[in-house]
Amino acid sequence: MNVKSKLVVAGLVMGAAMMSGAVMAQTDVPGHPRVNEVNNRVQNQQNRINNGLKKGTMSQAQAARDEKRDSNIARRESVDEAKHNGHLTKQEQHNLNRSENHNSKDIYKQKH
Repeated sequence: MNVKSKLVVAGLVMGAAMMSGAVMAQTDVPGHPRVNEVNNRVQNQQNRINNGLKKGTMSQAQAARDEKRDSNIARRESVDEAKHNGHLTKQEQHNLNRSENHNSKDIYKQKH
């Protein structure tokens, strides 16, 4: 990988980390178990990505891709919540969890 490619990858990772940091700042919302479940799963996967980077079992490019996916899921969650006054329907929760399951499998494969 040449220097320019490394700079591009580093920029993508930094951008994804900054975006995911704002998204990951979400906390439990009292009385919203569906929202809390999705938020906790996104946070858990972010922790798994960070652990993979620290241990060297995941590359920066893989981490950037996974963080981008998690940011997309969190963005979709926010859009869904806005439609229903801060709540998620069962179908929206199901769709977000399905996306999380897909991303979780990819993280597992990359780390092993």
